[in-house]
Amino acid sequence: MRDEGSLEQKLEAMLTVALEPISTEELADVVEADGELVAVTLRALRQEFHEGRRGFQLAELASGWVLQSSPDVALWVGKFANRDVSHRLSSAALETLAIIAYRQPISRAQITALRGVNVDGVSRLLEQRGYIEEQGRAGGPGQPILYATTELFLDRMGLSALRDLPPIEEFMPTIETANQLVEEMDDDDNESSEVS
Repeated sequence: MRDEGSLEQKLEAMLTVALEPISTEELADVVEADGELVAVTLRALRQEFHEGRRGFQLAELASGWVLQSSPDVALWVGKFANRDVSHRLSSAALETLAIIAYRQPISRAQITALRGVNVDGVSRLLEQRGYIEEQGRAGGPGQPILYATTELFLDRMGLSALRDLPPIEEFMPTIETANQLVEEMDDDDNESSEVS
């Protein structure tokens, strides 16, 4: 009788060829094993890959398990991936996506107010790419569509849930930095008025 491979081999092989994250339940169904046993095995594989300092890691995302490149080699993967950058998002799209991620559900008008520019085209692009979706409608006049991020967004960001987003405070300047900028702007204004 031919050896059919261990549970670890089967799971690793399926994750290697998967185009999208696969849930524990789907994997358990395919290998005809108990879901809890599959979950324990996946966690053990994740630990083994981490300890082995492999070029890839096993990550549990919002929609399931996926093999992805290790953060340790992100620079090299980035160089490789950026050879063809036509699929990348513009800075306007990234800004809009960040606003939606942190303020969802949110309407286009609210996003426009925060960004200071019309976001209709950018939001359509993000919706076409599957990063955002309609989340319902706001109450009030016109009942505008509300947008939220999708599971694909979480997967692309390497997050299992929105709670894993870094705190927005990490991206904001400290109060000392803000005060320093205000002082520098005041100094520049005073110098300009003295010259005139």
